[in-house]
Amino acid sequence: MSSSAALISLASGYPHFPTPPLVLQQLEPYLQGRPLPTGPAAGLPELRAVLAHQYQAANVSPEQVVVTAGTKAALFAVLRAALRPGDEVLLPTPNWFGFDALIAEAGGTLKTFPLSPDDGYTLSPEKLAAALTPRTRILLFTNPCNPTGRIYTSAEIEALLHVTRRHPHMLVLSDEIYNLVTFGPPVPSLLDFPDPQQQHVVVNGFSKSLAMVSWGLGYLVAPVELAQKCARWQHATGGAVASLNQLAGLAAASNAGPIAADLLAKLQPLRQLLLQGLQDIPQVRLAPTEGTYYAFPDFRGFLDSSLSPTAASHALTCQLHEAGVDVVDGAGCHAPGFMRISCAVPESALRTALERLRGALLKQ
Repeated sequence: MSSSAALISLASGYPHFPTPPLVLQQLEPYLQGRPLPTGPAAGLPELRAVLAHQYQAANVSPEQVVVTAGTKAALFAVLRAALRPGDEVLLPTPNWFGFDALIAEAGGTLKTFPLSPDDGYTLSPEKLAAALTPRTRILLFTNPCNPTGRIYTSAEIEALLHVTRRHPHMLVLSDEIYNLVTFGPPVPSLLDFPDPQQQHVVVNGFSKSLAMVSWGLGYLVAPVELAQKCARWQHATGGAVASLNQLAGLAAASNAGPIAADLLAKLQPLRQLLLQGLQDIPQVRLAPTEGTYYAFPDFRGFLDSSLSPTAASHALTCQLHEAGVDVVDGAGCHAPGFMRISCAVPESALRTALERLRGALLKQ
């Protein structure tokens, strides 16, 4: 990379868009001196009520909602509360690289469940049933999936739940933080489905679908007993999320429809630019992507065959960095040779990054 050429990051999990103006408008009175409210460790009652109402078809109550300092905190709270020594977390892969450390820190054992791009990352109920063991405590999946952009339909989820209902000791944990970033049909929530044995848990947040970057706000929705356990742990270790941040979340959640629509309108041309730019590079394979603001192209045709897949994937990531483009190495997502690439950057930066990417790959 030329010393005069600035590195362009297509690796970040955060969009470059600012906080929605209507959120800032609704916070103005508090910034001018109105006293901030206080509330329980589980979160402000009015915010929990609005979040519960989003799942009204499932009759979710505010008591099932715990507001956390980001979605990572929600995930860790659930994992810590649910896992026992020796418990396994079954993770379909490729998946978000951060899950590995969270599961380890919570005391669980990660067991991967590899999916294939050849069938569009289908999560087969038959293969799921074969992967479960007596030690499986949690099935953890994302919808839409980060990094693949795969959206699992209602029929697909129902087929999976037909399997998990035969294992009442286990939980199904769905990370739905990109739920409103869809370029196809609406994303079904796990909470849309009957849960006779109280197995379903959802985590979500505000930074992805609602452009609330750096507000540090997430939440979990769980059966009451598990939610209370998570709230007790939060109370003991840190207390409630800052009330100003919760008020920002209340404004965003109350206006989720228009905020998400505005975000999608900004992302759509960038997404098309990214997908077309990747498709124009020979040897790059790209599975269909319906959600998130990522593509997850297959760059295995550019790997050094003298190295192990993981080492070769790392080497290619370094090569792209040297060319002035940062991407997420798919090896961290359990898919060496693939790269997670975001379109949530300014158009001029994306165009330049794609030119650099093409040049770096084709000069091999």
